[in-house]
Amino acid sequence: MSINQANAMDAHEPHDRPEQGPIRDLYDLATGDEHARVCTDLTEEACREQPTNFFIHLIALLANKTGDLVASPKLVLPWLLGAIGAPVWMIGLLVPIRESLALLPQLGIAGWMRAKPRRKWFWVAGAALQGASVIAMIGAALMLPASAAGAVILLLLAIFSLGRGVCSASYKDVQGKTIAKTRRGTLSGYAASAAGGVAMVLGVVLWFTPIETNSVTPIALLLAFAGVAWLFAAVIFSSLREYAGATEGGGNALSAAWQSLGLIRSKPAFGRFIAVRGLLIATALAAPYYAELARSSGGDAIANLAILLALSGLASLVSAPIWGRFSDRSSRQVLIITGGFAAVLNVVVALCAAWGVGAALGVWPYAAAYFVLAGLHAGVRLGRKTYLTDLGDPSDRAQLTAVANTTIGVVLLAGGAVIAAIGMAGAWLAVAALAVPALAAAILARGLPELEQP
Repeated sequence: MSINQANAMDAHEPHDRPEQGPIRDLYDLATGDEHARVCTDLTEEACREQPTNFFIHLIALLANKTGDLVASPKLVLPWLLGAIGAPVWMIGLLVPIRESLALLPQLGIAGWMRAKPRRKWFWVAGAALQGASVIAMIGAALMLPASAAGAVILLLLAIFSLGRGVCSASYKDVQGKTIAKTRRGTLSGYAASAAGGVAMVLGVVLWFTPIETNSVTPIALLLAFAGVAWLFAAVIFSSLREYAGATEGGGNALSAAWQSLGLIRSKPAFGRFIAVRGLLIATALAAPYYAELARSSGGDAIANLAILLALSGLASLVSAPIWGRFSDRSSRQVLIITGGFAAVLNVVVALCAAWGVGAALGVWPYAAAYFVLAGLHAGVRLGRKTYLTDLGDPSDRAQLTAVANTTIGVVLLAGGAVIAAIGMAGAWLAVAALAVPALAAAILARGLPELEQP
């Protein structure tokens, strides 16, 4: 089904049903509302549908975030390429491809999306593309020679990233139309926490399963689970009750993209936010180097992958609800705190590596550090998503998202190249270098205006 056909079909959906009592009661319990009418920035119709839409968002985000953790390009995909014997240089391309290609095209996508009154179908299509791409990676890993398999997996990751870019460009706009301010961080926090629980359970199961060190089978099963999760998310999100939105500014993608860049000048807080977010890529770029320090200290065993997967899941499980609630009170403070703590953590990890702590204690010191970093990165993601969604309004939220993401895509390519060059001299040097942008982000975020508080 095309997006245009889906929009036409949506136009005939009955949107005037009253919310069911049990749904409203469950929503009140989940959010702490006395009633389901905290809708200061929603239309009356969208407010009426908010309890049901809250749980549709929650289930779809849970499946989406579970896929993110289980098929992580920072952890699981490097292990896959190593297990099939792909060239080492391919592993270094995973994070730049995954992050930059998910961000760079969004400025053009936003202009096309803006012309459509309902945008949930963009997210549905993007999630389906992610699921199909990950499942296809399994066939490449099992059926092709090492170098060819690695090349195909990188190509599929590029396709996956484009689908993710479509989801990212559309989600904040759809969420802003269907979920009220002061509820968005809570929603994302619940989803990230539950996804962390799923990843933790999978890691524990993998830990207790006797498997050969370089076996591809367990990693293929993880990818299959993640692919199905994304396809399920697409199906669930298609049922979202989204009302038609404004279409001004849509049409020619390049023209709309150029005009959208003017938002950096017209919204001063937006320009500072982009700078803060650009510096906070330090938490994403550091993760593969933490994993490399863990791998080099503890070995390539699947059991060590299981430890890191379980701990990353536990980090999301524990930290995401806290960061989500905190973001609804002050997403600015979340960005300050996570940036500052990430800087300190990077310095500590770099010193431990330079002093040879891993040689004495094995994988566990770096596994513990990976757990803390994963929790901080969860805070960064929830804080920046909530801040950007609350900064925008229905007339410009999609453009703000696209401009921010495209800009960060460029920063990722440049910053990733610099850090990769430093990392060639040692993973611990890359970790130490990434303490600088994390600290700068915390300092710069202090100048952001508060959005959630009067």
